[in-house]
Amino acid sequence: MGLIAREVEARGIPTVSLSSALSITASVNPPRGVYTDYPLGRTAGKPNDPASQDAILRAAIAQLAEATVPGEIRSLDLRWCENDDWKDGVMRPKSPAGQAEDDRAERTDVPQYQFEADRQAVEPNCPTCLVPGAA
Repeated sequence: MGLIAREVEARGIPTVSLSSALSITASVNPPRGVYTDYPLGRTAGKPNDPASQDAILRAAIAQLAEATVPGEIRSLDLRWCENDDWKDGVMRPKSPAGQAEDDRAERTDVPQYQFEADRQAVEPNCPTCLVPGAA
């Protein structure tokens, strides 16, 4: 998002990026940002928690006016839960017995589609797809 934000800013529209991945966000140098130490996909707050969502939104709006250094990322002092145990399992799914397991699909060189209609819509029109049997 930081790369897009810089392009939008270059056209005169102020932006602020919300992030839960501080190192990645810093590496793309957004014009300004707000960081929450929340799980990926939960950057704007906890589900069914309008108070945390409001706090994050207000901080993002304030960052538009208050950031003084290009690329400044403001870290919010919010906690996802009382301890950081949630971080232990973020990238390591657990079995019902509590043991780590990797249940992701095996990677292949063949494009994978959720629905047949997706494959039909993409493959004939995709200039960069490597379609087996196509010349």
